[in-house]
Amino acid sequence: MKVLLLGAGGQLGRELQETLPDNIELNAYSQSELDITSTDALDECIATVKPDTIINAAAYTAVDRSEEETELAMLVNCHAVRNLAEMAKRSKILLAHVSTDFVFSGVNHKPYSPNDPTGPEGAYGLSKLKGEEVLRDVLGDQALIIRTAWLYSAFGNNFVKTMLQLMATKPRLAVIDEQIGTPTWARGLAEAIWRALAKQLVGTFHWTDAGVASWYDFAVAIQEEALSMGLLKSEIPILPIPASQYPTPAKRPFYSVLDKTGFWSALDLQPVHWRKQLRSMLQQELPKSLYRARSGSAN
Repeated sequence: MKVLLLGAGGQLGRELQETLPDNIELNAYSQSELDITSTDALDECIATVKPDTIINAAAYTAVDRSEEETELAMLVNCHAVRNLAEMAKRSKILLAHVSTDFVFSGVNHKPYSPNDPTGPEGAYGLSKLKGEEVLRDVLGDQALIIRTAWLYSAFGNNFVKTMLQLMATKPRLAVIDEQIGTPTWARGLAEAIWRALAKQLVGTFHWTDAGVASWYDFAVAIQEEALSMGLLKSEIPILPIPASQYPTPAKRPFYSVLDKTGFWSALDLQPVHWRKQLRSMLQQELPKSLYRARSGSAN
């Protein structure tokens, strides 16, 4: 299978390359190497590579900034997706597209199924939802859409790396405890995508790790695991706070747990709890040199 990967420089893009199956010929392009908002550049790339499958892991993901840069968010997350879908349809290429829990309002009391009504609260979620809609408008149900949430990795910027850096330098932290979701190791998502492509799955699915947490719970777990591995030298207090004490330009969903049972079944996989995945990520991927001891200096 010949695969064209867009967004190769991001967390998921890097993990897709790290987990590349032996039978895949991968052509990977980062944002700096290929501007997906350029129709001509996309068209030329697809004509040159001639892929069987395109994985679109490229996106505008600056949630707060999207409230001001709404046109840019829509350009990348919607209009570019329409162009990509039209090219895929014309050339009979399978398109796998990564979306987000932000397409939901966050008012559910149970995990969101792929078929639940959407209702994004901010510009980022709306742009991603519109991207899903144009993709289905062009390709119907013959595309693979995977919604995910709370993504982290050894690559790029994310909550885990930010917390470790703050825990190494701050006397205490305050973390929101009333936004509920599920942390997701990007490597697990990458492996799920490769498995889904091997099984030629199409439709809309959800993927995160198993279990539920608040951002506060996640932060506490990060510190506990990091201390046990020697990534941090000492424990600091972590205080739970309501979202009202940490206002942001974009409204976040209060509850964004996703129902993954359909995807787990389709992939014939057993769910792995997010805490175990966090431990695996810290053990396998994060070099200790990334972090500084509380009394040390930045590397």
